[in-house]
Amino acid sequence: MNLRRRFVAGGSAALALPEVAPGLVLARLVAGLLVLLGAWLFVAVALPLWTLLSKSFHDFNGNFVGLANYIKVLTNDIAAPANWAALVNTAMFVVLTVTAQMIVGFLLAMMFAKQFPLRKYLLILVLTPMMLSVVASGVFFTYYYDPTFGILSYVVNSITGGQFILMSSKVGAVAGIVFADAWMWSPFVMLLVLAGLVSVPKYLYEAAAIDRVSKWRQFWTITFPYIRGLLMLALLFRTIEAFKLADLVILLTKGGNDTMTISYHLIRIANEQNKTSEGAAISYLMLFMVIVLTNLYLYIANRRSQGA
Repeated sequence: MNLRRRFVAGGSAALALPEVAPGLVLARLVAGLLVLLGAWLFVAVALPLWTLLSKSFHDFNGNFVGLANYIKVLTNDIAAPANWAALVNTAMFVVLTVTAQMIVGFLLAMMFAKQFPLRKYLLILVLTPMMLSVVASGVFFTYYYDPTFGILSYVVNSITGGQFILMSSKVGAVAGIVFADAWMWSPFVMLLVLAGLVSVPKYLYEAAAIDRVSKWRQFWTITFPYIRGLLMLALLFRTIEAFKLADLVILLTKGGNDTMTISYHLIRIANEQNKTSEGAAISYLMLFMVIVLTNLYLYIANRRSQGA
């Protein structure tokens, strides 16, 4: 074995150490990092999930009750109607907000895929809402929709001569929440779609122009295959996030006018009413629905990739 000697002052040999290969040091470092990562995943992810799952099978006093909490939140005459109503509202918000974000984000991406004056500055302006915190955006729209000092009410009042209160009805409250959420997250969809648009080779369009292919057919045969996967990815991400919608509802309506979502309803049950066991059951039901949606997305994506 090769030995490496360290010398101290005076030139005498103080210690003899075996020479370690650099590859072995790197392997040990990676192994240590993996152990730390596994420990972090257990403490930060697995342990809270297990604790929440255990709580869903126990009552408030810690007694094991099996599936009683799940049955209660789904079928109880008192608790179930509010849960189902919140779930229906959540499904409505998912459809409306995701549809608005996909359409607006796609149109913005198509616009910014072309070169035009001030494009860089307009792109920064469009991306600004996505970089703001949800609380800041919610407070902004609270003042924006304010019936006395809000910009929207002032404009409508100057045209019609009457006071306009957007949040006074369910339709108006839903429209206000959907608009605010689309304003914040349409730029996210735009970024994903824009990444696909700029990756389309220019020579494909040039060859299509020589063959006098229509713009509509160019889009479906050239452009869409490059952005289809990114559109599906944006759809998945935004659907999952919309399913957890609570912050804007809290800031804009506090659940009034029948705008209560399942996430906000969960917050009220677990934190305000201290029904932590029922809240844990609702949480796992939500997790189950998200897993089903994710697997449905993966199934559709795989089918499309196999058929392509």
